[in-house]
Amino acid sequence: MRVGGGTEEANSDGEIRLPDQVCGPYTGSDRDLDKLINCIFPSLNENMSNTSYITSRAILSTRNDWVDMINMRMIDRFQGEQMVYHSFDYTVDDPHNYYPPEFLNTLTPNGLPPHILKLKIGWPVILLRNIDPPNGLCNGTRLVVRYTAVATHGHRPSYILIYVTVS
Repeated sequence: MRVGGGTEEANSDGEIRLPDQVCGPYTGSDRDLDKLINCIFPSLNENMSNTSYITSRAILSTRNDWVDMINMRMIDRFQGEQMVYHSFDYTVDDPHNYYPPEFLNTLTPNGLPPHILKLKIGWPVILLRNIDPPNGLCNGTRLVVRYTAVATHGHRPSYILIYVTVS
């Protein structure tokens, strides 16, 4: 809270020092992320049905691409059938194909899911929009996936329905 409020002491470059108890050693190895996940989520599969266990823990990152990498590694560890959904990216009025779907699929704007969205029942998610603040559905609310379905229009999927409960 002191960081967001601007009261935390910073060096001349604007950097702050995090307490040692919230930091883990970094060696540059791929195993560093596995060690971090094991530290924050010990006995994950034994506790995956315990929503308070899942939603009371978090791994924070400063970069969205790292968040995506952590999420991919975490969902692979989480038990259950994985459902994979792809975005439908296209442009309107692009006769010269300046923005091909292959390029659009690489973009991950803030507040939108990645091109390939992987979900599992029981998987925690965070709401990224204020949908119904008086009833608790606001940006940052932690939710748990309970059910997913794909609605179709003709032969093409048109949207994904994800049923979630507040954790």
